[in-house]
Amino acid sequence: MVSSAHFAAAVVRGKLGWSASELDLSGVADVDEVADLLRDAEPDASVSLLFVEAVDAYLAIMRLDEGEDLRIFGSDSAFAEESRLGKLLLSDVESPALEIDEEVDDEDKPAADPTVDPVGDADLLADLGVSAHKLLQLCATDGLLPSDITAELCQMIGCGDEVEELRES
Repeated sequence: MVSSAHFAAAVVRGKLGWSASELDLSGVADVDEVADLLRDAEPDASVSLLFVEAVDAYLAIMRLDEGEDLRIFGSDSAFAEESRLGKLLLSDVESPALEIDEEVDDEDKPAADPTVDPVGDADLLADLGVSAHKLLQLCATDGLLPSDITAELCQMIGCGDEVEELRES
């Protein structure tokens, strides 16, 4: 069983741009409560993202647009099997339509981890500049920690500085 050690960053885009805050998920009972916490981070946000990193092994991303239409992605289905938080976030999530490309064209790039089984909506960041293919590729890169993936995704989206400041505080 995976311990409950996790980092949860709400990253929201409001009228003044991106902002980030840490959320405490320790007492939540279901995914709807997590969505409510994300809404409360910035009620008027046009886009609300939640990056949940667990025990240097798993990443879950939640997205709300205008506070509605919850979409979820998980880097590995094992997160739902190995922790209460993972089960809470990913239990109702379907496998993505896209598969991870395990072929590596570039010798400098690390190989994909064949044991990774991503679930959910891999396309949830596409309109923010991160294709489903890129998200799946990052999650499957052997040796990348969830914090590394979050940092890279946030840089691509344009909120990297806000998340970095949150980690340092």
